[in-house]
Amino acid sequence: MRLHSLVVALGLTVATSSAFAFHCPKDMKEIDAALPNAKLTPEQMAEVKKLRADGEVSHKAGKHQDSVDALAKARKIIGI
Repeated sequence: MRLHSLVVALGLTVATSSAFAFHCPKDMKEIDAALPNAKLTPEQMAEVKKLRADGEVSHKAGKHQDSVDALAKARKIIGI
């Protein structure tokens, strides 16, 4: 029974990671599209660009939850 639970937990973790992996590029595209028309202070713009870059680095490193978190912060600042 214990092995079955471990296999199920591992399967859910892999499925969740895969879902995040596909979410990141979509978020990055939305941020890129919104940036040119965003009405942000220079500080907000710098923060959004940093978070977007951090999200891409995390995505490429396979750290998809970190990527999703950074991109979500950037999206919130922009208002998307």
